[in-house]
Amino acid sequence: MVAECLTEEFDFQPLGRREVIGRFDGGTITSDAGALLLRELEAKTGLLRRFSECFTDHRDPDLIEHTVEELVKQRVFAIALGYEDLNDHDELRHDPLLAVLVGKRDPTGKHRVRQRDIGKALAGKSTLNRLELTPPGASIASRYKKIVAECSAIERFFVDAFLDSYDEPPEEIILDFDPTDDRIHGHQLGRFYQGYYKCYCYLPLYVFCGEHLLCAKLRPSDIDGSAGTVEELQRIVPLIRERWPDVRIILRGDSGFCREPIMNWCEKNRVDFVLGLSKNDRLKAETVDEMKQAQAAFEQTGKAARVFKDFTYRTLGSWSRSRRVVGKAEYIKKGENPRFIVSSLSSGTIAAAPLYEEVYCARGEMENRIKEQQLYLFADRTSCATMRANQLRLWFSSLAYVMMQMLRDVGLEGTDLERAQCDTIRLKVLKIGAQIRVTFRKVWIALAESYPWRTLFAQIWANLRRLPPRPIPN
Repeated sequence: MVAECLTEEFDFQPLGRREVIGRFDGGTITSDAGALLLRELEAKTGLLRRFSECFTDHRDPDLIEHTVEELVKQRVFAIALGYEDLNDHDELRHDPLLAVLVGKRDPTGKHRVRQRDIGKALAGKSTLNRLELTPPGASIASRYKKIVAECSAIERFFVDAFLDSYDEPPEEIILDFDPTDDRIHGHQLGRFYQGYYKCYCYLPLYVFCGEHLLCAKLRPSDIDGSAGTVEELQRIVPLIRERWPDVRIILRGDSGFCREPIMNWCEKNRVDFVLGLSKNDRLKAETVDEMKQAQAAFEQTGKAARVFKDFTYRTLGSWSRSRRVVGKAEYIKKGENPRFIVSSLSSGTIAAAPLYEEVYCARGEMENRIKEQQLYLFADRTSCATMRANQLRLWFSSLAYVMMQMLRDVGLEGTDLERAQCDTIRLKVLKIGAQIRVTFRKVWIALAESYPWRTLFAQIWANLRRLPPRPIPN
């Protein structure tokens, strides 16, 4: 039995003549003390507080111990620290450091109302899951699930967070659109087999501008990858132009987004586009001479060679007008490798080669951002039964990404980790051992003396302290 294996002392292999003994008697210790930097960031920006305002709380305020803001902070800070599941919180609720991050005035839980909760400062999984499972029609008359997420407010929140990240309006921004597969293994609503990915999955639509996330829309997978793009443009572009009326907006996507309704909407609404274009015989015929030149260069040098051609093209039936197309006639070791893009940007604005190589090819970086969120912030942890609940899980992951990105932009600026991914930041900055001691007037966090990146930590703290606080709206 498991109980027979329990012991208060662990006798490990000796170190020379010395015994090596382990005990769980080190006091109140945390492995996540670096998350105090995330708390500092939140205090300056109010990011999580603003997100919590996207929920309507129908609970009786005299009967609750955990506010919506505290629940949101607990959930998002935990994701940032690597705790992916709600089940983790039945243990994390004992952690006074996480309680400090959340803002609990009683971080040790000594003064909880119910006897069974004494020593547990934070909410358990049954309370936290109400953030995800409350249906849209819940009200004060509902029995348990009374915290309603306002989805439209959440969607606007991510756009506003992006806009707030700029001190001055930029001259130009590029909006990257891309779907991805979110594999599912249960019988969730919206479950379909996707032939391209060869699995049962969701097909969320992401919108990024550089490293900034503007949209993470959960969708079933029985749709075209570009479905909903026009609707998202109709939602996002006016919000951007409301704040930045003169900014130039460019839509960038792969050939899956080369659809007449998308291009037509862009042309009517002063949005430029650079989109992949699936090759066909007509397009390849346009670049025959350029491909011969590329082949000749390859045979002479033994290195991949490419020649670009700028021309006007219109499909036989689907396009409403002729458009600028750039063809890349490339010859590599395996032979011909033609590629094409279509764009509303004129040749006078940007030549063919830089349009393809510098503008279009840069879209590949977005895939790294999606991978980062899925691998390290658990964006694919969509195991709830309903689409609504899974969408909220995706948004919590997205919020953790936005927070980590802000830490990267502000806190890690000028350091060796300013381009690091979330897992590296978590390992080197957030995962710091510390002893916690709570007195009447102070919370002492004794960080590990052996922590190897103390100078880095101090630089991040100094960077965050210089960040001006965001005013709280009336």
